[in-house]
Amino acid sequence: MSYSNEQLAALVRGDSVHKSVYTDPEIFRLEMERIYGRAWIYIGHDSQVPNPGDYHTTLLGGQDVIMVRGSDKKVYVLYNRCPHKGAKVVADGCGNAGKFFRCPYHAWTFKLDGQHLAAPMKNGFEGTCFDPKHPDFSMRRVARVETYRGFVFACQSAHGPDLKEFLGPIISSIDNLCDRSPVGEVEVAGGSFKVWQPSNWKVFYENLHDTMHANVTHESSYVAAREQAKDYGSMPLELHIMDGNGEPYGFWEKLDLYAFDNGHGYMEGIFNPGAIETDPVTKAHYETLKQAYGEEKALNILGENRHNSIIYGSGSPHTVFQQFRVIRPVAVDRTHVEIQLFRLKGAPDEIYKRGLMYANLINSPSSNVMPDDIEVYGRCQEGNKTNGGDWISMHRYDGTDKEIEGGMVATNGTSELPMRNQFRAWKHFMTTSLYDAPAQSEDSGKATVRSASGEPIAPASQA
Repeated sequence: MSYSNEQLAALVRGDSVHKSVYTDPEIFRLEMERIYGRAWIYIGHDSQVPNPGDYHTTLLGGQDVIMVRGSDKKVYVLYNRCPHKGAKVVADGCGNAGKFFRCPYHAWTFKLDGQHLAAPMKNGFEGTCFDPKHPDFSMRRVARVETYRGFVFACQSAHGPDLKEFLGPIISSIDNLCDRSPVGEVEVAGGSFKVWQPSNWKVFYENLHDTMHANVTHESSYVAAREQAKDYGSMPLELHIMDGNGEPYGFWEKLDLYAFDNGHGYMEGIFNPGAIETDPVTKAHYETLKQAYGEEKALNILGENRHNSIIYGSGSPHTVFQQFRVIRPVAVDRTHVEIQLFRLKGAPDEIYKRGLMYANLINSPSSNVMPDDIEVYGRCQEGNKTNGGDWISMHRYDGTDKEIEGGMVATNGTSELPMRNQFRAWKHFMTTSLYDAPAQSEDSGKATVRSASGEPIAPASQA
């Protein structure tokens, strides 16, 4: 069915949402147009394309795009499409294109910024409107691209807020991640994990700040961790990380949950990997930061203890263990998650190894923890297809949230404020016209078809 804005708005109440937002393919199609076609979405990190010609493919909503380092050293984001017959120019993955892109179908070539370079047998275009200088015959750029501290974001809309305005207060999570490097820079290192989830993309975002699920869903892993620790006679960090999910409800109630405009937010850290006074790895890290920034700033950087941050539409950075779970919707019931691990430039190598350990324990396909989540996400997807009910509850502590600049903070750490905030943003994107629909980049447009004598005939379709 097709939906009016009024019908879409009616799917979101203050304390509940209709199950069709997770199951209806038409709503998913509209999300790709109105959320992923209008919001700033994380594409990748510029360290993934360090040299001219380096490229990395990914998804921007339902669009195949290429992040590429141009010959001018700038990072570009192009739609992965040749303007001749529409073929994908490069296969999924990463590599180096050399000095130009070459379509594998008819050998049209393009500069690294997407501009048309050449086409074979040019005499065949004489007397036509073919113009290699016209954008219709180049690889199209995504309308807007901005980089913040190495993190590359793209927006398919030519209008709307800039990146910093869109991110608002959650930009501080990117800052804290980068500031944990004594030179203020990070780089993607060690490859990435990739996981398929048989569920709607929004379920994962909700779960990231769902503090009521941990000691239920993850019981098998934290019980096993405690049994292993008993055998060891101690609780090493590897087991402590899994054990954290078994904290009683009273622990979770005391955590701070922050929710910001556009669906962003973060939750307070549930554990610190080690105190400066007692943990040699953290102490060595602190000393490098102290030398770079001074004692006060070094303490502030390490004292900013956040667990999962949410950049709505993009994914979840984890600043303490320097990783980013990138969430990419593929279908109404299928989501692709890529877990990127970052190296803090100039920091002790043990910090990177600690992050790698966390990624393996929590975020890898072989984790003892992640499969629990994927199982219940899938059960939500299947259960919402039945006739057992129509609405999803978000009632916990509704009406008690406290307003702060740019958003709200929960009065209780088990509040469902994050879910309500995400659907407030969802409703805004899906029902307002403050942002335009996916747009052509500023250098794109329509060519004019001309006769051999040069007289205009009609607007041209894309070549």
